[in-house]
Amino acid sequence: MTRKPTIIRQEEIKKAVLDIVRTEGIKSVSTKNLAKYAGISEGAIFRHFKSKREIILSIINDVSIDLVGRLRKIALDSSDPEKRLFKFICSTIRYLTENNGITMLLFSEASHSNDTEMMEKLNYIFNSQRKLVGKIILDGIAEGIWEESISVEDVTLLYMGIPITLNINLIISKGVFHQDDFCKKMTFLIERILRKS
Repeated sequence: MTRKPTIIRQEEIKKAVLDIVRTEGIKSVSTKNLAKYAGISEGAIFRHFKSKREIILSIINDVSIDLVGRLRKIALDSSDPEKRLFKFICSTIRYLTENNGITMLLFSEASHSNDTEMMEKLNYIFNSQRKLVGKIILDGIAEGIWEESISVEDVTLLYMGIPITLNINLIISKGVFHQDDFCKKMTFLIERILRKS
């Protein structure tokens, strides 16, 4: 039997972490449980990552590159701000749905971690999302589409509540979740706040 390349094993281990978080909760992320979910020995985990902390940091780095990178492209695009806002929100929802468990992991680490490096990386992710969605909103205000007296900071905070609302929906939907409908509802709510009276 041939060994899988390290990069593939690392992805499987990170996916196993998210599966555990989603199905059993963050407290169940042990090396024993992780080995079971990933279908490898506990020793094999440590051939690919030095510690559980390193696994979590790798997941956070993935979010920073994949999600924030994707959102940056949308925010910096020159298309209509309303289209960008819809695409931005839907891209966030799609990423979090495809990586179900990531929201719980990030918020859990953010609220319970005394790890400076981890907190800096999480701060970067959260602040980047707020700045990028804020840019879209400011572009819409500059183009006269949305109300100029609106607090952009407040709307960006509202946007940051989408992952929590999404997570609740994913938990209570028991597998019957309509991503497109959720995306349209969230965009409608934010645009309703932004719309000129």
